[in-house]
Amino acid sequence: MRSVELFSGAGGLALGLEAAGFETVALVEWNRDACATLRANRPAWNVVEGDLNTVCFSDYDKIDVVAGGPPCQPFSMGGKARGYDDHRDMFPAAVSVVRTLRPKAFLFENVRGLMRPAFKNYVEYIRLQLTYPDFPVSQNVSWDTNLARLQKHHTSTAAGASLRYQVSIHEADAANFGVPQRRHRVFFVGFRSDIDAGWCFPPERTRHDQLLIAQYVTGDYWEEHGMRKPARVPEKLAKRVEELRNGLLFDDSRIGRWRTVRDAIRGLGNPSRTNRDTCHFFQPGARAYPGHTGSPLDEPAKALKAGDHGVPGGENMLRHSNGSVRYFSVRESARIQTFPDDWQFTGSWSEAMRQLGNAVPVNLAAEVARSVARHLAQHGRRNSLQSTR
Repeated sequence: MRSVELFSGAGGLALGLEAAGFETVALVEWNRDACATLRANRPAWNVVEGDLNTVCFSDYDKIDVVAGGPPCQPFSMGGKARGYDDHRDMFPAAVSVVRTLRPKAFLFENVRGLMRPAFKNYVEYIRLQLTYPDFPVSQNVSWDTNLARLQKHHTSTAAGASLRYQVSIHEADAANFGVPQRRHRVFFVGFRSDIDAGWCFPPERTRHDQLLIAQYVTGDYWEEHGMRKPARVPEKLAKRVEELRNGLLFDDSRIGRWRTVRDAIRGLGNPSRTNRDTCHFFQPGARAYPGHTGSPLDEPAKALKAGDHGVPGGENMLRHSNGSVRYFSVRESARIQTFPDDWQFTGSWSEAMRQLGNAVPVNLAAEVARSVARHLAQHGRRNSLQSTR
């Protein structure tokens, strides 16, 4: 199956698509350093550097999936949250690509901030545009006027005659999918109306309760790391741990435990203070301040962020048990985002961290991409069986 990816960044979503078996026909990205990262790691990939709006997508045919993560700053909790008034809102451009390529499915990812009540109507506007990508949105009226037009079209008899997608919106915490990070994301997934309905978002793979059991009931977590089990349970966790000791847990052997920062950086050792030619070197200047205190070792990391000018402070720091902090190295951050160890990042430290802060966690991307691939494959098999009867 063939895919086109928009807003490719450092390649997190692209690696997820690759793991799901997709052949990436083109990856479109405007940032020079991110393009260099993609080319350095996958020389055979067709990396298209430049403005998405200037790319001729009609050059690509028979595309099964269009994927991408439109810039999240318009909707980010850490940004100015201008949403539809922000020139960086690229959802309209994504709709345009779907309209041109008419893929069997699409997969778009964004920040949880998009689901805030203030953006409720605009999210519906995005959903309806993706549902009817051929609908002529007017540039001479406001977006909410266009929303009213789309809503009227949605209930009309004409809606069934145009290009149409079945669109669903899902929130996911990456920690529940084997990512050592509390990273909440929103996915817009759509299947063309001629594709059988019935797709479901993939089930969670890991849970917090399983981590608490491994840490404070069985002690397996500490044994794995060659450490002693703590004598006391942290006060904030005591009630839940006691419930788990008493068997108040839905037992499902298919569910693993959350992964922690300690799990993620295991075997790396301390960052080098002398060799800056590696992705695992020490970056000075970390400091904690209210609201930015770093990530503890024995929990999933806080969500890595890109910031307007490189690293935005405490979200990208490791906090030791004695309260001291330091910045995560590039390689540690890459592991937290579940990139493979051989994936290299070009540019300065702050640029590499910006790429990582904007990336889709590879493991999460792979889970969602595999579920889409399976659904398309099942549809293809059903069609083949019907054609032979």
